[in-house]
Parts: sequence; C-alpha cells; structure tokens
Amino acid sequence: MRQDITFISEGLHCSGWLYIPDNLASEDKAPCIVMAPGYSAVKEMGSSYFAERFADAGFVTLVFDYRYFGDSEGEPRGQLFPLEQQEDYRNAITWISDHSQIDPMRIGIWGSSYSGGLVLYVGIFDKRVKAIVAQVPSAMNCEARRAMNPERWDSVGKWLIQDRTERYRTSKINYIKVVAPEGEPCVLSQPGTYEAYMDISKTAPNWRNQITVQSLEKQREFDPVSLIHMISPTPLLMIPAEHDNLLPLDPVVSSYERALEPKSIKILPCAHFDVYKEPWSVEAVEAAIDWFKTHL
Repeated sequence: MRQDITFISEGLHCSGWLYIPDNLASEDKAPCIVMAPGYSAVKEMGSSYFAERFADAGFVTLVFDYRYFGDSEGEPRGQLFPLEQQEDYRNAITWISDHSQIDPMRIGIWGSSYSGGLVLYVGIFDKRVKAIVAQVPSAMNCEARRAMNPERWDSVGKWLIQDRTERYRTSKINYIKVVAPEGEPCVLSQPGTYEAYMDISKTAPNWRNQITVQSLEKQREFDPVSLIHMISPTPLLMIPAEHDNLLPLDPVVSSYERALEPKSIKILPCAHFDVYKEPWSVEAVEAAIDWFKTHL
C-alpha cells in the first residue's frame, strides 16, 4: 500500500511516498528503508520499481523528493546542494522513526547514482542508519573528479567564479541544463545520458531539466568518500556498473577499498543507466534486499 506523505526538512515540506507491506499488521513493527532519487531526479523517475520490491520483501519504505525538486517545497527550484540533500535524508529518518509500524533500530538507506554518494555521507555521520546500499554511486571527491578531466575542471571553475561575482552584484540566479543533445551546454554530457534522462523522465512531468549554476559550486565541494572508513561498523553494500561512463568504475572501487568491514561489492557487467532496466535492475534490487534482510 502506497501513501502520499509530507515531512518537514529545515522548515520546508518534503513530499514522499510511504510504502507499507500489505501483510504488515497494524500492531507490528517492521524494518524500514529510506531512499531518494539521483541527480536532479524526482521520485516518479523509476523509484517506485525499487520501493515496491522493498515493500514486497517486508520493508516499510519511504521515498521522497528533496527540497527544491518535484513536489517538495523550496525556492529557487533546481537548487541541488548535496549538504542540504543529505539533511533531507536525515530529516526523513527522523520523521519515519516516529511511525508506529517501523522499528527505529532497523533503518537502512538506499541511494542510486548521485544519491548513492549521499547515502555514503549520511552513513558516515548518522549512526541511526544500520545498513547502506549505494547503487552505481557517485563515490568520488573533487580530487578524483578533477583527475578525470583537469582542463575541463579548471575551465568550469573559472566560469563558476564569474557566476558567483554576477550573483553577488545582481542577485540573478542562473541555470544550466542537466542534459542536452550533443553540442549544447549541460552538466551531464556523457554519450547516452541525454537519451537516458529523456526516457526516464517520461513518467515524471514535474521534472525540470535544469539546476542552478550555484549548485555546481556546492557539488564540487562535496566529499562523500574521504572519510568512508568511518561508515564502519554500519554494513555497506556497493553496486557499481562495470561499463559506467558517467561514474567510472575505478574511483568507485578505490573508495570501496578504503571502506572498512562489514562491506561487500557487487559489480554489474552493464552501463550506468542499465541498472534501471531488466535484467540488471532485478539483480541490483535482489542484492539490496538480501543485504537489508541480513543486516536489518
């Protein structure tokens, strides 16, 4: 059973879906999974597939839109500040902990792509979390990102300084597309990314193909992996994609290697967006369910 819910995060309402397992009696308390979408995405963009299967496996599941996105409150729209989004995760955990049908000592978090990095960060600092699954995760810091393309990193940095100066002087909020056809400026320009977003967003008329330019500045400063060893003793499962051209495998594996036990990694022989389609979505969700059943 799915319910529309809202909770407060830093004074704003976040909108979400709460999935209650059909066979859960009103007096029972179940383990819970808190999850949120990836980069600029909203809950209608494929979240239901994973949330429904978690609920079928016996987990109360909460999936929500971050502030400034989807059905949640917040202006300006498209403000993608990772430290604020991890606060939304933590406020979601606080809200669901008071629910009469969940066991607050058995809460796990799940994230995919950009939210895969967010759950790593949350897991470092919030020990209410008892198990983590990071799927095709953004498990890189600024050092790793710059190493991928130093020239582009530095040129974007200069552009962001120009935007900061204009914003300071005029209060103007500038935007950039998340994805675009080849040759047009956007954030995610890797081959196939535009087509993948267009396909996934067909079920999400409230998704906007833009974020604030200031968001890029905040994302460059975000580091979900330098302290990854501090996730322990919370159990961590990573599910990266072997042929990922958006979040390459090598830095993800490097981050995983610096994590401490208990941990596990399941590398899927597919590309980044394949994980949202069969057969890889089935493998990924079954691995996550097994992990949560073992540790929650």
